[in-house]
Amino acid sequence: MSQGARTRPEGSGQALSEAYDTALLDLDGVVYAGGNAIAHAVDSLATAREGGMHLAYVTNNALRTPDTVAEHLTELGIPTGADDVITSAQAVARLISEQVPAGSRVLVIGGEGLRVALRERGLEAVESADDDPVAVVQGFGGPDLPWGRFAEASYAVARGVPWFASNTDLTIPSGRGIAPGNGAAVEVVRIATGAEPQVAGKPLPPMHRETILRTGAKRPLVVGDRLDTDIEGAFNGEVDSLLVLTGVTDGAQLLAAPPQHRPTYVDADLRGMLTGQPEVTEAGEGFRCGGWTARAGAERLELDGDGEALDGLRALCAAAWTAAGDGVCELDGGKALARLGL
Repeated sequence: MSQGARTRPEGSGQALSEAYDTALLDLDGVVYAGGNAIAHAVDSLATAREGGMHLAYVTNNALRTPDTVAEHLTELGIPTGADDVITSAQAVARLISEQVPAGSRVLVIGGEGLRVALRERGLEAVESADDDPVAVVQGFGGPDLPWGRFAEASYAVARGVPWFASNTDLTIPSGRGIAPGNGAAVEVVRIATGAEPQVAGKPLPPMHRETILRTGAKRPLVVGDRLDTDIEGAFNGEVDSLLVLTGVTDGAQLLAAPPQHRPTYVDADLRGMLTGQPEVTEAGEGFRCGGWTARAGAERLELDGDGEALDGLRALCAAAWTAAGDGVCELDGGKALARLGL
């Protein structure tokens, strides 16, 4: 994928599961939500795997260990081994291990996933700023993480101890809605100390590097629901991406995406991995996909035709992204999206 400004979603004559050797799948909002499998996820992943595609599950959530994640996926009907799971805890543990001596003490603000990842890198997890840590690492600790843990991190960081964060996602999907994520917790320590952490998770390069090292992917396809983590991470890694609309991103956000947030492909859910992707072609002053033609008017995006809603969305993306170039589309797309039911 080029690092230039993408002006339209791409097409594929092959099923994506055949065109790419490895799917790097986000979990929350893509495979499951609130612990339950998203519609069509189990069957779609089984078909892709049976066709020879390697499935790897890449998550910014540092709370759970790869073993725990693999067990959960297997219970949902998606047979998974721990080696198929890559977490931001693993990425940040590698980042720390490259900067401190083996056996060093690291103050952990988070859950078991961080502790396991640190042990894997030969580092010792400690609980207090008074335990002489050489680094502080912060990852999602779940809703029951005590407030005092943020104070403990702040004491160490204020003394000049290097600070690392698994990721800075401000929110995380849950079965009851959107909840604060690790990024919100990182903000607490940032406000208290004025410091800035080194961050490992998506969309930054340490996470992509960890994923490629662990999977050996040659032709990876990033599959995600978030523009600012999954899709930007694919952009930074210069690989292709599939956005599925089962998570946090809606049509309006997609139309307003800046270049680094524009996916290669767009589909409703994981069934999009099993099919080719329709071409978006130029049509006069606009763009056509399926039965829809979209163009950028003086003040709004205009849509004509009928057919599959997703084809209309793809055509609208081409009109919006072309009008925006390297910026953000500010044309009103509300009426067009409402016509598509998006």
